[in-house]
Amino acid sequence: MLCALVAATLAPAAVVRVEVAEERPVGPYTLVRGKVHFAVDPKLPANRIITDLDLAPRNAKGLVEFSSDLYLLRPPKSNGTVLFEVSNRGRKGLLTTFNLASPAVELGDGFLLERGFLLVWLGWQWDVPAEPPNLMRFYAPQARGAKGVVRSDYVPDEKTNRFYVADRTHTAYPVADPNDPDMQLTVRDRAAGQRRVIPRSQWRPEPDRTHIYMDSGFEAGKIYEFVYHSQDPALAGLGPAAVRDFISHLKQKDGYQRAIGFGSSQSGRFLRTFLYYGFNQDEQGRKVFDGVWAHVSGGGRGSFNHRFAQPSRDARPFFNFLYPTDIFPFTFKEQTDPETGITDGLLARAEKAGVVPKIFLTNSSYEYYGRAASLSHTTLDGKRDLPPGPEARQYLIAGAQHGPGAFPPRRNGTQNLANANDFRWTMRALLVAMERWLREGVEPPASQIPRIADDKLVPLGAVQFPKIPGVAFPTRMHQAYRADYGPQFRTKGIVTIEPPKLGNAFPMLVPQVDQDGNETAGIRLPVIQAPLGTYAGWNLRDPKIGAPDELYSMVGSYIPFAKTQVEREKTGDPRPSVEERYKSRQEYLERITAAALVLVAGGYVLERDIPKIVEKAGAQWDYGR
Repeated sequence: MLCALVAATLAPAAVVRVEVAEERPVGPYTLVRGKVHFAVDPKLPANRIITDLDLAPRNAKGLVEFSSDLYLLRPPKSNGTVLFEVSNRGRKGLLTTFNLASPAVELGDGFLLERGFLLVWLGWQWDVPAEPPNLMRFYAPQARGAKGVVRSDYVPDEKTNRFYVADRTHTAYPVADPNDPDMQLTVRDRAAGQRRVIPRSQWRPEPDRTHIYMDSGFEAGKIYEFVYHSQDPALAGLGPAAVRDFISHLKQKDGYQRAIGFGSSQSGRFLRTFLYYGFNQDEQGRKVFDGVWAHVSGGGRGSFNHRFAQPSRDARPFFNFLYPTDIFPFTFKEQTDPETGITDGLLARAEKAGVVPKIFLTNSSYEYYGRAASLSHTTLDGKRDLPPGPEARQYLIAGAQHGPGAFPPRRNGTQNLANANDFRWTMRALLVAMERWLREGVEPPASQIPRIADDKLVPLGAVQFPKIPGVAFPTRMHQAYRADYGPQFRTKGIVTIEPPKLGNAFPMLVPQVDQDGNETAGIRLPVIQAPLGTYAGWNLRDPKIGAPDELYSMVGSYIPFAKTQVEREKTGDPRPSVEERYKSRQEYLERITAAALVLVAGGYVLERDIPKIVEKAGAQWDYGR
């Protein structure tokens, strides 16, 4: 028999009904798949924050209707906590992150099941592509009659003649008029380089109005930018409203005591944006998420609640430039930007409404190089640390890339091997800490971030990276600018200036390193404390794909130590070899174990995971020997 959650009911709240398409066992879980239908009142104060809601079609009751895909896994015994993952581009990653799952072992080691979480996913993103069919989708109405400017950039890795005007395969806003004389296509070499206009005679919109064709072709490693007009955009801001209303429904109608919102990368930025706009207050003024965990979101937000928003666009060192992602404010506490005079903070609305959740921010090393992470805990001038406050913790996972590293490491368009640091051990421990914080009031582990006051957060030019033969340290990194999208952007969510007018860049800082090139602050997992190489958050583009002095998006580096002293001396590597560091495999694993035990004592690793950590370290020792 279905519980109240999945009953097809009518309710006075924004959740109108839940349609169940499938309910079946998956191991010990019960899987429920279906669709949630919503209807919101545009006149309610909680809904006035949704951009262009007044332009949405309404039903006979004057309400705006929309719907979302639903997928949940219900454990046999509940701990009373909803663990909601904000789907990243429609995908589901909770089991991979926390259960160590893989395609071969779908449910992983059962970690989340053992702890009794209700696992929930809900479509929120309007532009998720039609394929593959198992992605989580959001079905948004359009803002009929709205017109505006859209910008799309493209950096090909190889020469091609066609340019799709959306992020990869995501749904694009079509060109309104293929003959519009105001359309413009430009090319430049650097993010901050001079744009060169490509004559209109050399390119044309294709009949589908979502592709641009150029006879001479788009060159690898060049930055192309297309600015055009479109109309009738999706109401993207109803996506976060759907999340708000369904989580509130679970708590108020189905009896769950707590809800944790977890999001990684784009989804972490979604949660920062969710808090910023005030979506953590439901239509009745109640707190939605009790805990919010934004993972590898850097200092960013995103295109989730404005006219012609492109949710799939982010901000990268050499892709997706100048979308409203890394924009002020960056910190929870209010700051005043002396150049614009604007005072703001991510939690300003939540604090006013009394709905501030407990918060975790976790970032890898990459986010400091490629996602403006330092701005999340420094003053705007980059001269002082800014603590997150008592309701939040911030953690750097030292020597890590954007996603957990895999071993053996590979190159895929990068100069160095990809970073091999698998940091999921820390994710599991922090989830336990977050749930206990909410349920029992037990303080979680202390924040672990590089600080200016300790000389562990420094400008790029001050990083004391060792001179390793054949390895180039970055000379440039991602920049966040004061960007002007027009006078209506902050107040109404309407962009009128594309590309935006740029003011000065904010100062960007990165973690300092030791003599091996490994970072000295943050959560230093055993493979960093007892290393077999250098683990960096950055990597550079392979010359074969162009722009070899630019950062490769999302990927870090693993630069192995020489195996022997003779090998090290032959190459001139200043880092001591493996042979010079460890007398034997046993000694190496003993040091890995000792480091893991210290992390367990601090709450950054679970004791149950030590055998797995040691096993994986042993496999790395054996690799190539």
